[in-house]
Amino acid sequence: MRVQTRSIAAVLAGVIVAGAAILHGLTSPGLATAQLGDSTPAYAIPDPDAFYRPPADLAQLQPGDVVRVRSVDTRVYADSMGWQLAFRSTNSQGDPILGVTTVLVPRGVTKPPVLSYQAIVNALGSQCAPSRGLFNLEQVEAPGLLIPLQRGWAVNVPDHLGPTNAYGAARLGGMVTLDSVRAVKNATELGLVSSPVALAGYSGGGMASGWAAALQPTYAPELDIVGVVQGGVPADLEQMADLIGNEPHPGFGLGFAAAIGLEREYPDRFRMSQQLNERGLSLRNFLSNECRRSILFHGVFHNAGVLTRSNGWLNNGDARDVLRENSLRHFEGVPEVSVYMWHGRLDPLTPYDGIEEIAQKYCSAGVQLTFVTYDIAEHLIPAAAGFGDAYEYLAARFRGEPAPSTC
Repeated sequence: MRVQTRSIAAVLAGVIVAGAAILHGLTSPGLATAQLGDSTPAYAIPDPDAFYRPPADLAQLQPGDVVRVRSVDTRVYADSMGWQLAFRSTNSQGDPILGVTTVLVPRGVTKPPVLSYQAIVNALGSQCAPSRGLFNLEQVEAPGLLIPLQRGWAVNVPDHLGPTNAYGAARLGGMVTLDSVRAVKNATELGLVSSPVALAGYSGGGMASGWAAALQPTYAPELDIVGVVQGGVPADLEQMADLIGNEPHPGFGLGFAAAIGLEREYPDRFRMSQQLNERGLSLRNFLSNECRRSILFHGVFHNAGVLTRSNGWLNNGDARDVLRENSLRHFEGVPEVSVYMWHGRLDPLTPYDGIEEIAQKYCSAGVQLTFVTYDIAEHLIPAAAGFGDAYEYLAARFRGEPAPSTC
């Protein structure tokens, strides 16, 4: 396999350094106080808006069926019209759930191509989901959506963590993403029924996009997706848990939040809460309604050892299985659509070896893959540097041009 490489002249000088100390007894309003040994997951306070409530007949609907539609004010996104769709999707146990997505359509463009953009959602609270974050200054990528809109593309932004904000549940993100595309096609009032569709995302959004691409042949074979661009993909959650969880780490808050999210999605298998000590339960309760900044700040340089009652709880077989089931590196399925993938070789959060293994697997399976390595870069630089070429790649797919390959 031939890998296309790029060098970056400047590398970020440092990582987040904060001296936050976790105080005992922190709680979030509306959460019951957990007891030691309690295995009940810590769920976020539900969004009070009735738009997010599942209907009684949800199980009778098919994945991607639209439950309700509303228009939203999108004047901050240039000259666009906006809608939000509530639709039927599926969780990791195969049960019906209600998904939500936000769609921006450029005014004056007839049948624009659709970019399904899976945003970075390093968060657990309902107010942090893209359908809220696009309008409350929480979604840091929001200004970047002006770029595809200016190209004349419609943009679909699903709440890919699902209704419980199950951060870390990557397979779930792939299914919700695909069902959001189905919903966009089913909502005739949007005028996008016959529009070509592509997927895009970076980091956690790249993970949702990557899973959607890999699941599409079996989960949504009727969808015609013309291309996928995915960067900085967390390829191996098991490897990341060992990297972030065992020793003090600046990104520990994200790892701990992912464990909270996985317990929400797999309450019978990923039983973290029963292993937490009082300090761990206090932090868990506090973070369960928080967004990215707070999670990073309050978790910085912690580790699993100071929050749990027994060392090595992540070595539990069920927990390991859940991590592997949500790791694209270990998923046997491969995309049938062409893929553009990019990654920093020096990435300390999402190690390069996992994504390199995925690239090799895709090439061996005949996937039309363009794999770009940023040699002197970590996780943040490629996020900004990679989308220009990635969007040019998708523009060519929208024009119907054959996909290149670096395999």
